[in-house]
Amino acid sequence: MIVNDIRPLLAPMISILCAVLIFWRGGNAFLRRSFSISAAIVKWVVVFSMLQGSLAGKIYVTELIPFVPGISFLLRVDGLGMFFGMVSSTLWIITTVYAIGYMEGEHARKRFFAFFALCVSTTVGIAFAGNLFTLFVFYEMLTVCTYPLVIHEETPEAMRAGRKYLVYTLTGGSLILFSTALTFYLADTVTFAEPGILSISNGVGLLAAMFAMFMLGFGVKAAIMPLHGWLPSAMVAPTPVSALLHAVAVVKAGVFGITRIIYNIFGVSTLKDMALEGMDVASVLMWAALITIICASLMALMQDGLKKRLAYSTVSQLSYIVLGVSLLTPDGALGGIVHIANQAFMKITMFFVAGAIYKKTHKKNISEMHGIGHKMPLTMATFTIASLGMMGLPPTAGFISKWYLCLGALDAGKMVVVVILLLSSFLNAAYFLPIVYRAYFMKPQDGNLKTDEAHWTLLVPCVICALYVIALGLFADLPFVPLALARGAVTGFFGL
Repeated sequence: MIVNDIRPLLAPMISILCAVLIFWRGGNAFLRRSFSISAAIVKWVVVFSMLQGSLAGKIYVTELIPFVPGISFLLRVDGLGMFFGMVSSTLWIITTVYAIGYMEGEHARKRFFAFFALCVSTTVGIAFAGNLFTLFVFYEMLTVCTYPLVIHEETPEAMRAGRKYLVYTLTGGSLILFSTALTFYLADTVTFAEPGILSISNGVGLLAAMFAMFMLGFGVKAAIMPLHGWLPSAMVAPTPVSALLHAVAVVKAGVFGITRIIYNIFGVSTLKDMALEGMDVASVLMWAALITIICASLMALMQDGLKKRLAYSTVSQLSYIVLGVSLLTPDGALGGIVHIANQAFMKITMFFVAGAIYKKTHKKNISEMHGIGHKMPLTMATFTIASLGMMGLPPTAGFISKWYLCLGALDAGKMVVVVILLLSSFLNAAYFLPIVYRAYFMKPQDGNLKTDEAHWTLLVPCVICALYVIALGLFADLPFVPLALARGAVTGFFGL
């Protein structure tokens, strides 16, 4: 049931208003913090208020004046949009608290928090975009709003990383824009529909070319190899930005866009018809994801910098999502989509820990972290929980993702996917467990065993997210949790 409602527009507008207020009065620390926290909470309340209706099958819509005949600025909260909107708005509250603590004493805080708010606004806009045009607008706005955060340190290294980020992402955006125009030419619409809007009658060769351009365009932010180069370089940004990039906004916008293209533009039946005609583009995407999972894990093994190791881990983990949605099976899609949330909570925990360690000890490299678990036991306990989740061990959220990915692979008759997922789990253990071992089973280099945790604004977000990692595994089948939301989206995609 479609319901006309102002809330899909209100959700991104709250963060835009927050950014305006910070630009205006953000020089005052109390006001800046108040604006940031208040906007995060109000946004979450607005999004949450649509949750029960969304689970009941309601689709909330806000449509503004059309730009050209057939193309309007459309916001639409369906199952997938609600899923992504809830994840991003929930994590924004936690990340805002962390950022307030982390950025204390840093320069240009007014600019930082204003663009931080704009990034979350555009992310929710992406979640609630009702057509390709609206998605493209918010997708490019996200690129522009993230750039000042990537170059925040304003060092030569940061400026190089920012230029690299723009080259990659704006090139990908150009491919998306061209493919969007071609979609409108073929289908006379760009509005998302659960059966998809393209059909085999549009020509198999042309559809294959369009699919490739869409995947390259969104694949940049999804960090599919070899389109991933910007992501490790962007680790020069402050840790809250790294957390934003890896868990809430940029990379998730990429995999979210891929999911929209597969299920709301092409549709399962069209992609299967293309495979019968010799153009199995979904399998090509699947293999790209499998290669990325393994290669990125091997790259992570070679990194001594903690944030760099986490960055390559993100490249690998994102391809779990791409893999799941490319299998074209209900369980595969469910595993891929729910991993958007599960990976977010696991990875943001790890980046929070990396930032807490740096702020407390000024250490960035794993080789320098002897005995850090003695000095910061609670902080490293949260890192350990997230590591176990990344390995896919029960009862963590990561187990839920891999369980459904394996079921989807078996349903598709692709045993090789199960084998590679198991190999990936071993590789995750190989590059995360040595960090845990070094932290707990080696003495600090200075011989000091005194407990010295980071400030509560850094520690509490780590603890909350680690508890989420456990809760999303233990209570996965409860209503209102990510698995239930993801299941609602999959039901529509496959007509279940």
